[in-house]
Parts: sequence; structure tokens; C-alpha cells
Amino acid sequence: MFDPKVETLLNKQVIAEMYSANLYLSMSAWFREKSLDGYAQWFYVQYKEEMDHALIFYNFILNAGGKVKLGQVDAPPHDFDGTKAILKKSLEHEQLVTSLIYNINEAALSVKDYKTVQFLDWLIREQVEEEDNASTNLERFELFGSDSLGLLSLDEEMGSRRYSQTAQVAVLENDE
Repeated sequence: MFDPKVETLLNKQVIAEMYSANLYLSMSAWFREKSLDGYAQWFYVQYKEEMDHALIFYNFILNAGGKVKLGQVDAPPHDFDGTKAILKKSLEHEQLVTSLIYNINEAALSVKDYKTVQFLDWLIREQVEEEDNASTNLERFELFGSDSLGLLSLDEEMGSRRYSQTAQVAVLENDE
């Protein structure tokens, strides 16, 4: 059983994670259209990770006795003003997601919902990594992406990223 405010915030986070996934898939498509397949790969993997995050919240709500209430997921933008704009948007978006998770944590703490606080620990650590990755991607582009050889090198590096299912989702799916 959840406090109603906490349950509402958790459900909103499922939708926010789905939006994040769609945003990154849209960014991946933009890069693919520009023949920057490495960046497209990096953002495609990011899309899959965000879907994992949505499932983690979804499963937690159900496993902790709550009710999942899915809602409309807004359409992400599909036109971007270049690579730097996408990388900057990615960092800003991860900072927003971090703030949303912090809000859930604060609400859970205020009603002594320690199961939710404990659940959010991994997600808070994950957001540190997400923000660091987004920041690093932007910083590297600012340093090396202004010339074609630098951009080509960065694109190749970004393309080396591979998807590995988030452990929390793998455990839940193997239990079913």
C-alpha cells in the first residue's frame, strides 16, 4: 500500500521514463538520417535503457501493492538544431529526470515510506551515471566535434555502445 501522493508520483515516473525512451529514439532517428550511425546507436541503446527504467517503476508499483495507472506519453520533438543541441538537450533532460526522482524520494521520506526510499537508491545512483554520460558526451563534442575528423572519431566511439538489459528488469522477467 502506498501513500496516494507517492503512488501518483511513481505512476507519473513510469510515463516520464517512457517519454525519455521516446525522446532518445527520436534523437537516434535524427542521427541516423544524418548518417551519424554511431550517435544513432548510442541513443538507441539509451532508448532501451529508459524503457527498462519504466519497467522497473512499473514492476515496483505492482510488487509493492500499488496500482499502475498509465497515461498519455507526450510526443517528443523530432527536429533538432544539430548534434550539440541534442547533446545539450540530453543533459538537460537527465537533470530533469533526476529532479523527478528526488521529488518522489522526498515525498516517500515525508510519509516514512522506506520501501520506496530504498527502491529509489539504485535509481538515484543510476541518474548520477546518466548525467555524467550526458555531460561527457557534450564536453567531448565541444572539444573535438567542430571539425569533420573529430566528429567522425566521436561517431565511431559512440557506436561502440551495446545494450545490456538492466539487471533489475532481467531478474523480474526471469521470475515470471
